[in-house]
Amino acid sequence: MAITYEAIKTCKQSGARLGRVHTPHGVIETPAFMPVGTQATVKTMSPEELKEMDAHIILSNTYHLFLRPGHELVREAGGLHRFMNWDRPILTDSGGFQVFSLSELRKITEEGVQFRSHLNGDKLFLSPEKAMEIQNALGADIIMAFDECPPYPAEYDYVKRSLERTSRWAERCLAAHARPEEQGLFAIVQGGMYADLRAESAAQLTSLDFPGYAIGGLSVGESKPLMYEMLECTVPLLPQGKPRYLMGVGSPDALVEGAIRGIDMFDCVLPTRIARNGTCMTSQGRLVVRNAQYARDFGPLDPNCGCYTCKHYSRAYLRHLIKADETFGIRLTTYHNLYFLLDLMRQVRQAIMEDRLLDFRDEFFERYGMNENDKGF
Repeated sequence: MAITYEAIKTCKQSGARLGRVHTPHGVIETPAFMPVGTQATVKTMSPEELKEMDAHIILSNTYHLFLRPGHELVREAGGLHRFMNWDRPILTDSGGFQVFSLSELRKITEEGVQFRSHLNGDKLFLSPEKAMEIQNALGADIIMAFDECPPYPAEYDYVKRSLERTSRWAERCLAAHARPEEQGLFAIVQGGMYADLRAESAAQLTSLDFPGYAIGGLSVGESKPLMYEMLECTVPLLPQGKPRYLMGVGSPDALVEGAIRGIDMFDCVLPTRIARNGTCMTSQGRLVVRNAQYARDFGPLDPNCGCYTCKHYSRAYLRHLIKADETFGIRLTTYHNLYFLLDLMRQVRQAIMEDRLLDFRDEFFERYGMNENDKGF
């Protein structure tokens, strides 16, 4: 099997788990955050910089690479790893979320989804079989089953029909997956904000015995407490001996809370997206470095951070670069935000090892200036 999960320790205080996901391109220490490289690049970052900050795995996007440059070209280049010069693990998503979020003109049938390209309006079609063909060509270590991601809020009956279709599509993905010894295929549990539908989806998908399981359809506009409630009723239904991946979640508080609830892997565009407008994650909470108060602040972005940005550049300089629309400024804030989250996960893993993750959460939230009504970004 391409993907295996090794359990190392369960935190006595929180129940969180420390583990390793073994892949053809190396080991992922979990819980782990995966930087998002949508178009075969993490925006403004080189592979060497990602290794410097100890990213164990990155995520790329099936939908975008299907549209441009095309999966056949990537296959011709020797696969995604060689194409982008990244020799550590890669996960590709299914393309489903983008089809549903980026394309206003789409038609869902049992066969798949017809939609128009957001680039040029071309009519395109994605099905479970096509999603597998694209991801087999890209060659990522972990690939995702094609799913339907219902909007939030959504009616119970619609979500039920949607999750049942996702299960049928997952079976078709398993049948169409051409490289099971080289690529681990994860199923995606859906069910909206309905606990019984989450249970139904988990039961259907775990019966098919995938190498790993993702939880989709969360962080789509619902409150954080509701998201955590859905995790608490879903995670216990997933196999102990396989990786669990919470899709699209990347605020510092949600990473800690997700780990406490048994999640192994996370991804999100949040750290790179907010970096581009000068919003930085620091040990004291959110800092918007383009604000006027930092014009003459010659201290580091975060005095408690050991990243390249904080070692070499001041808030005043970063503010100048961001205000002047200089790419180097975005590179430096992006580096910092990714380093911050990767280092946060390192601290989470250490706290699990020491059986003190709940204490760590309380200390971190206090330091980060979070309260129940205003956590994260």
